[in-house]
Amino acid sequence: MEVTPNASSKKKMSDNTKSSIFLSPALILLLIFFLTPMLLTIVFSFTNLALTGSQAQNIKFVGFDNFIQMFNDAQLYNSIGKTLLFVLFSAILGQCLLGFLIAFLMKGKNAAFRRAIGITVIAAWVTPEIVVGFSWVAFLGDNGTLNSIITALSGIEPIAFLFEYPMVSVVLANIWRGTAFSMMAFQAALDDIPLEVEEAAVMDGASRWRIVRNITIPIVKGTITTNLMLVTLQTLGVFTLIYAMTGGGPGNATMTLPVYMYQQAFVSYQLGYGTAISLVILIIGALFSLLYMRFLKVKV
Repeated sequence: MEVTPNASSKKKMSDNTKSSIFLSPALILLLIFFLTPMLLTIVFSFTNLALTGSQAQNIKFVGFDNFIQMFNDAQLYNSIGKTLLFVLFSAILGQCLLGFLIAFLMKGKNAAFRRAIGITVIAAWVTPEIVVGFSWVAFLGDNGTLNSIITALSGIEPIAFLFEYPMVSVVLANIWRGTAFSMMAFQAALDDIPLEVEEAAVMDGASRWRIVRNITIPIVKGTITTNLMLVTLQTLGVFTLIYAMTGGGPGNATMTLPVYMYQQAFVSYQLGYGTAISLVILIIGALFSLLYMRFLKVKV
C-alpha cells in the first residue's frame, strides 16, 4: 500500500506536534528559570534598583549611568584583573592541565588503580564549595594543619598563608576542588583513541611526546575546547569558595568580580549597579568562549 504525499505530510506534522507537546514542559522551565532571570538582569542594570531607601520603592530607568559609573570605578578594573588571574591559574593552567595529566597517566592502568584515583579526585569535586572553603581555612590557617606540620618539621614560626598569599590559597583550593571534572572529560576522550593508532606511531619510531603532540591532542581537541569553556565559565562564577576563605581580602587581594558584585548588590544595597557588574562577567565569559573556538579552530 503506497503512502500518498498528503498522508506522509500529515504524519510528519502529527509527529512534530507530539514532539512539541512533550518538549513544552522543558521549554517552559527553561523560559522561567533561565531566560527570564537573564532578561531581568539586563533590564535591572539600566535602573537604580536598590534594597533599601527611597530607590527601593521608586525604581527609575537611569540609562547608562551604571555603566558610566563602572568605567570610572578603579575597583572594577582591579576586580577584572583579579578575576582573569584567578581564571588563568585556577582553570586553564590548573584544572585543565592537571586533569589532562591525571587522565593521561591513568590511561591503560588496571581498573583497581583507576578506581582508587578516580574516587579520591572526585570526592573533592562533589564536596560543597562552602565545605571546601572552610576545610582549606582549617588547613592553611595560622594554627592549621599545614602550619603544624611545618612547625613540627622545621621549627619555624607559623605562616599566615591566607594573609600573605591569599590569591595562591584560593587558586589551590579551587584547583583541588575542580580538577575532577577535567579528569573525567579527558579520561573519556583518551579512552576512545584506538590503540592501533598509537601502536603504529610507536612502530614508526615516534617518541611519547610526539605521540601526545601529533596524535593525542589533535584527536581530543574538541574535548579540550569544550572542557576549557565549561571550566572557565564555572571558575568565572566562583563566589562561595573565595568568600568563605578570604571574603575578598585581605584588602582587595582576592576581590574577583563575583565577590565585588555581591558586595555592591547586597552589602552596599545597589542592586542596579550589581546587575550591571554581572553583565561584565557574562561578556568576559563570551569572549573566552569565542577565543577558545578561534584559537583551536573548532567549527560551530
